[in-house]
Amino acid sequence: MNISKQTINYLGIISLILLLGACSSGRYQQKHDSTPTRLPSEAELKDAIARAEPYSRGGNKNYQVFGKHYKVLNSAQGFEQSGIASWYGNKFHGHLTSNGEIYDMYTMSAAHKNLPLPTYLKVTNTANNKSVIVRVNDRGPFHHSRIIDLSYSAAYKLDMLKTGTAHVKITAITDFDTQTAQIKAPFKEPTLSSNTEKINDIAQKEAQPLARSLGIATPYIQVLATRNKALAIEKAKLLKDKYKQQTSYPEHQGVYRIQIGPLEDIATLNALLLTLKSNGYPNAYPRSSQ
Repeated sequence: MNISKQTINYLGIISLILLLGACSSGRYQQKHDSTPTRLPSEAELKDAIARAEPYSRGGNKNYQVFGKHYKVLNSAQGFEQSGIASWYGNKFHGHLTSNGEIYDMYTMSAAHKNLPLPTYLKVTNTANNKSVIVRVNDRGPFHHSRIIDLSYSAAYKLDMLKTGTAHVKITAITDFDTQTAQIKAPFKEPTLSSNTEKINDIAQKEAQPLARSLGIATPYIQVLATRNKALAIEKAKLLKDKYKQQTSYPEHQGVYRIQIGPLEDIATLNALLLTLKSNGYPNAYPRSSQ
């Protein structure tokens, strides 16, 4: 069959139009971000449980966005930064984060351009001195004047929803015990005498035990998340049979979070988390509630 040059050109133009249309529509259902229809529950306002975790397989290589190159740090040790924080909500809820997890705007999570994934941070709103512990599992914000994107729950706890942004100070939590994966010493933001000082200058007189400030009595492990209810039911049953622990798959806005728990103690959580990560669930992580 003979195809004229004019026909080939016409088909090429049609293909280009379809491609541009696909690019402009993007992978998100909403064109603009929006505020959730409900406020976070009391359980969803609990700080993330800071602990040592292996870096995720995804999201930890240097990358490029909008023509700009970004370098991922090898370590978060000693990292602190001050600047403007924003938050992200409905548009991104239920979509993949940069390290392969599913973004849940009701968890204490965040996005950062350079920190290794995951990294735990203490974020303090300098206007009201309110603070929160978040787990960084995503990349962004790609706005020149902002240093961190917070989840909806984290932004709510920092009382920054009305303004949309806030000036914050972020400090990495990295001093973990190699045996227990827990924080080795009480954590407190340092008092700096210069911009070059690191976070090791902790005022012990104001410190408090980790269990009181970050820990919880009955933690959960989120193994994975999916929009497929049948898959969630199947995975929850499989995990229950294999690990002999209670499992559940609570749903938030169409996303089912397959979880193990509540677990009786942190030692059990540590051992089970390591087992899950080495048996096909590298993105499993602890969370404070269902």
